[in-house]
Amino acid sequence: MLAVTGGKGGSGKTTTTLGLARALDRPTVAVDADWDLPDLHALAGVPRPWPGNDAGEAVESAPDSDGTRVLPAPSNPRERDVGAVLRRLHVADPLVLADCPAGAGPDAAAPLRVADAALLAVTPCAPALRDAAKAAAMARELDTLVAGAVVTRATVVPPGVPEFLGCPVLARVPPVGRDVLSDRRVRAAYGTAAGALVEGSKL
Repeated sequence: MLAVTGGKGGSGKTTTTLGLARALDRPTVAVDADWDLPDLHALAGVPRPWPGNDAGEAVESAPDSDGTRVLPAPSNPRERDVGAVLRRLHVADPLVLADCPAGAGPDAAAPLRVADAALLAVTPCAPALRDAAKAAAMARELDTLVAGAVVTRATVVPPGVPEFLGCPVLARVPPVGRDVLSDRRVRAAYGTAAGALVEGSKL
């Protein structure tokens, strides 16, 4: 399982989760682990109602328009434990990419506890970079490998970013208008990141 984190809201975690899931040449499931502010289902164009029974025992994903399997956040998240759901998914599916909540609280830590590795999604501004460094530190505190970073909405990667985050920058995603994941440059950037993760045996 790969946890896509970054600390700050609006850093591109959701877009990176879905972009990577679509770029990987293997079966994947993109899961929304941000149950308080879910938006993966909207980006993927899948309905939000929780697939499965009321007890949360059945966890099934639905394909988006690109064929990628997506598991949205449940409609009533207080009835379920995100960590337990992620653990079941981790066992059942070959590769799960978890769109993590912002911040450094227990909600953000839950996916990192389950994940094999974390990927930082960060915009090239000082506050976002500081928050991403905090997210990386939290992942390492939980013994989760930080596999790399994707710098989003960036024309260039500022110097010193890999050293500051303590991990390689795997790709730079250019700033584009609407329909971000339809842009060929964005898709190519996530393809580069996916290739680097596979080549480095992080997936």
